[in-house]
Amino acid sequence: MKTNAIGLDTQKAENLAMRLNELLANYSVFYQNTRGYHWNIKGEKFFELHLKFEELYNDLLLKIDEVAERILTLGYSPNHRYSDYHAVSQIKESPKESDGLKAVAEILESFKVIISVQRELLALSADAGDEGTNALMSDYIRAQEKLVWMYSAFLNKQ
Repeated sequence: MKTNAIGLDTQKAENLAMRLNELLANYSVFYQNTRGYHWNIKGEKFFELHLKFEELYNDLLLKIDEVAERILTLGYSPNHRYSDYHAVSQIKESPKESDGLKAVAEILESFKVIISVQRELLALSADAGDEGTNALMSDYIRAQEKLVWMYSAFLNKQ
């Protein structure tokens, strides 16, 4: 078995990097959608949602960087072009959205995609013995499940 610089099987590391690039694409589209919600929100919950959307996109930006650096750690290159992201992202660009309730519903749909991809990465990283990716995905899922609960409560969808 051929291993990379951190001792992981190169074939498994390559598969992980490919899947992490898919996660990176989803995060990048989710990030830009959330920026749009932040910029365009109107209505009675403006102040509350404007702040929450900013918190969310700042967190997504950190995760984008961490995922890209994890791909590099595995010995591969993170994709950085939006054309690449659009080709593989399950999350699609949101149209201009100023209705806060619709924006929150779209955020919840995006979290479904993100969490699902991360759960798949958990299984792949466990199989590869990649504790670094596994820990990262586990931390993300735990925090995002709480956000799903909170955004769902906001929409009264519990």
